[in-house]
Amino acid sequence: MAPYESDEAMGAGQGEDLPNGRRKAARYVVPVAVVGVAAATIGLVPALADSGSPDLPKITAQQLIEKIAKSDVQQLSGTVKVSTDLGLPNLGGLESSLASGAARGGDGSSADPKSKLTELVSGTHTLRVATDGPDRQKLSLLESGAEYSLIHEGKDVWGYDSKSNEVFHGTAADSGKGHRAEPPATPKDFADEALKSVDDTTSVTVDGTAQVAGRDAYKLVIKPKQSGTTVGAISIAVDAKTGMPLKFTLTPKSGGAAVLDAGFTQVSFAKPAPSTFDFTPPKGAKVTEEKKESKAPEHAPKSGEDFAQGLKGANVLGKGWTSVATFDTGAKGGMPSGSEGGAFGGFLGSLGDHVSGKFGKGTVFSTRLVNALITDDGKVYAGAVTKDTLVKAANEGK
Repeated sequence: MAPYESDEAMGAGQGEDLPNGRRKAARYVVPVAVVGVAAATIGLVPALADSGSPDLPKITAQQLIEKIAKSDVQQLSGTVKVSTDLGLPNLGGLESSLASGAARGGDGSSADPKSKLTELVSGTHTLRVATDGPDRQKLSLLESGAEYSLIHEGKDVWGYDSKSNEVFHGTAADSGKGHRAEPPATPKDFADEALKSVDDTTSVTVDGTAQVAGRDAYKLVIKPKQSGTTVGAISIAVDAKTGMPLKFTLTPKSGGAAVLDAGFTQVSFAKPAPSTFDFTPPKGAKVTEEKKESKAPEHAPKSGEDFAQGLKGANVLGKGWTSVATFDTGAKGGMPSGSEGGAFGGFLGSLGDHVSGKFGKGTVFSTRLVNALITDDGKVYAGAVTKDTLVKAANEGK
């Protein structure tokens, strides 16, 4: 096998050529509820065993990142496996139920992508994906005896839940050359987000080769240099021929199974049949039109900086992988308890750890990736950081 240059990227000198780092950005979406964070950071696929290590020409991390950036795959179809292990309490399906309920649209349609696709927050799922340029994408979530499909065809976005025979119809206002598939359907979407976070707090190396879905690939590994983050490493398998990421895996610093793991089990770069993207509401189906006042749903994970800028009064504390987003919910009293919260408030409180500091009192809710502190005066601090780092940031931020 050819040798590989394992460059420890990337300090100030080397990082200038990389995609712009977001030094003030927390790495993951930070909503008020931890379940919302988990839903927003879902990734695709259980770990796929590498079948052999192909002998490929040597490449540096810088060159491999450039190869990803230049990749322009317009047509593909394939199968993706989805597995997430955020460490949320299951308790008879509470994990997926809370996530789905938190994201359900105001019209309550089971075909609304904002509700349906959050089911990927837990367990293992199978997806079929297809794309033919910027105006045609399709994602199908295969379930036991049922199927959910999300189709983007020109200006139209259709969601169809065969189990309930419900249809959601919206429009893609940004349809055209710059349009991004809704929701992200391949590991490339997640790799793009991870690469935006590369800066001088990050180590980037090439760690040999692998085969994914029968294709030769390089393995790019991204690791935080900072302590205090819950992120252990991000591994991206990059197709040696096209430069398209074929697999994305995020493992926590605590060890164990991957939190997010996305990869193709089968992929083709041939043009999908035009009929793949055809959709007509079935007879008798309930059709719900997207509310005009609501924006088109965005499902791609965002950086903490992006999310923070979208929240009134939001702020970002710290730098790099230990960044913490903070904002004021305006809801005084923190978590409901006693007669106000009833049994449910007491139950939620029991899932978190009660803490105190200069910020006053509050409750920390945790997953294997994200910790969120909700204080009694209605403030939220959250990020992909340890509990101690989170509490320290809240104390210093106060």
